[in-house]
Amino acid sequence: MLRAIASGRALLLSALLWRLAAAGNPGLPTAVNITWSSINFKTILQWQPKPSGYFYTVEIHGQASDTKKKCILTAETECDVTDVLRNVEETYTAHILSVMSSEVDNFEEPPFAVSEKFTPYSQTVLGKPEIQNYTQKGSKLNVVFQDPLTPYTFPNGSFKSIRDIFQHDLEYKLYYWKDQSSGKKDATTKGDRFEISVDSTKNYCFYVQGIIPSRRENRDGQESTVLCTSVGRSLLDEYGAEVFIIIAVIAIAVITFAIVLSVILCKRKKAKAAREKEPLNGV
Repeated sequence: MLRAIASGRALLLSALLWRLAAAGNPGLPTAVNITWSSINFKTILQWQPKPSGYFYTVEIHGQASDTKKKCILTAETECDVTDVLRNVEETYTAHILSVMSSEVDNFEEPPFAVSEKFTPYSQTVLGKPEIQNYTQKGSKLNVVFQDPLTPYTFPNGSFKSIRDIFQHDLEYKLYYWKDQSSGKKDATTKGDRFEISVDSTKNYCFYVQGIIPSRRENRDGQESTVLCTSVGRSLLDEYGAEVFIIIAVIAIAVITFAIVLSVILCKRKKAKAAREKEPLNGV
């Protein structure tokens, strides 16, 4: 009989603890506006509001991996979760727990907010390629660029590039146009350089951009710095026809003013000379 009573009390206590765990701490605010910000697989989780009197702890849940904790008891509203997303093709969600620093009770689950799903392979933004060299010789424009690097490394410690991860899914586009013109053309490569035919008498501006054609969203990466060639650059190319027209008008005005002034001075001089001779004629 006593054993049955003790067993019943144990079951009642377990049920009470389970309810406490499910209830958590309803008095603490939970995170809102949770966003994933990821460039070249460096991924930052951000949220609001700034905590006051409590802290946050981030849990990363993968579809096929164990839960990992990051930024434990942080008073910040962002967390670098790059190192726990190494399986870039897996889909993750983040649980942002609102906790008190004194909470050490394993039975109670704190209140938390859940982020949207995030898959690094299909959602990270491609960063800016770095243009290493470019030349315009005759009718050929050559551009050599470098893949952006990721935070992930090979066993030897060298950093992986986005090409190492995306491989054949990655393409690059070169957008180019005649200097002082707005009409763009483009070329595509899966390599790290372009060679295109151009007008040898014109200078060209251009930039390079990474692309993942298989994506439905975030297909286009960030644009590299715009650069321009300067082979055979004339003053007309440099400053434009408008400047030369203005200079010509000013020059004509100055010449006209000088001529008019010279005529006026010459007439005054002759008139003065004539007046000086008049008394002599009257003697």
